[in-house]
Amino acid sequence: MTEPNLPPHVKLDILSDPICPWCYIGKTLLDRALAAEPDHPFVVEWHPFQLNPEMPADGMDRRAYLEAKFGGKDNAVNVYAEIAKHAEAAGVKINFEAMQRTPNTIDAHRLIHWAGLEAKQSEVVDALFDAYFVAGKDIGDAAVLADVAADAGLERAVIEKLLASDNDIQAIRDRDAHSREMGVNSVPTFIIANQHVVPGAQQPELWAQVIADIKSQLASASSAEDEETPTQH
Repeated sequence: MTEPNLPPHVKLDILSDPICPWCYIGKTLLDRALAAEPDHPFVVEWHPFQLNPEMPADGMDRRAYLEAKFGGKDNAVNVYAEIAKHAEAAGVKINFEAMQRTPNTIDAHRLIHWAGLEAKQSEVVDALFDAYFVAGKDIGDAAVLADVAADAGLERAVIEKLLASDNDIQAIRDRDAHSREMGVNSVPTFIIANQHVVPGAQQPELWAQVIADIKSQLASASSAEDEETPTQH
């Protein structure tokens, strides 16, 4: 029996931070598009980008952070009113009142990296977004991250041991720095086939068109290869 022709894979690299509301919205919209195209060609990998690389290790009060970041209470309120509007339009739940602290995300990024080794990145990224934006949990806290890991199917004891170490901290920082050197200055940033950059949270319709275009290109390339292959007698 011959194997079915499986679609070629195309890498979709996503630079993100689990405390970035636009990343949360962007992933929700992307997931919606991928669910509508179950034979999409994408192989997704998540990469670290800290919005606040200088954040204290134990994080800081969220209100103080936002007012400092956006230049006062009024500006912070205006910025997050716009985010709330887009989240509602996308059907994304954000519980702003529950979010009391803004964490340092280096350990969350380490967890995402380790999840990738177990092919569970998407589950962990989803769980981190849910923990922070819906439950209002401090995802800089090792116990919270261990819960996220266990819920996603990772070994809690292993993750607890890793979080207590310095494993991969420098590697995460180096990857973050490399992205900035390549010109990335905001997230989410989507990179298709290591060639095409799509910045920001995009609607499912855009992703549907991208997928259709890629499928067309792959089909054309496959047809051209078939024509070039000599027939054996």
